Amino acid sequence: MPVYTVHAADAGRSGTHAGDRVAFVRDGFHFWAFLFGPLWLAWHRLWLALLGWIVVMIALDLAIRRVGAGVAATSAIDLLVALLMGLEASTLARWTLSRRNWRQIDMVVADDEEAAERRFFDRCAEKQREGRSDRPSVDRGGPPPTREVPGQAFSRPPQPDGIIGLFPEPGATR
Repeated sequence: MPVYTVHAADAGRSGTHAGDRVAFVRDGFHFWAFLFGPLWLAWHRLWLALLGWIVVMIALDLAIRRVGAGVAATSAIDLLVALLMGLEASTLARWTLSRRNWRQIDMVVADDEEAAERRFFDRCAEKQREGRSDRPSVDRGGPPPTREVPGQAFSRPPQPDGIIGLFPEPGATR
């Protein structure tokens, strides 16, 4: 069953509520992106990814001509680039949404996009009826938190009882 990531527009920049604009991105292989890569990118308005695709294809064609590879090698390389486009199309869509300040708010497993929408909004309505607050949005574009950031709670590693390994105490000198 396909997995969909749910993205909402950042309420601070657009002036709307986060639930007013929602996008669902299916994870997995996209056949039409494999078959018609640049057209699929243009259809989904992934302009920066389309520009990157054009630059990569021009660079690959120049490199192939410089090496003097035959038609079979050129076709194989084009097929591999098309396969990569089909595999990474959903990642490019999520990256573009992240660049536009959309945040991933949930993941839904459903047969198709309509069922994913129904399941997501039913779950949101149930949370509102129960009075539970929604989880905060996940920012996938930033670096992971580190222990040096003040105010972030991290779990402490368990302290060893006795000697484990070569060092009897954490932080001991060699």
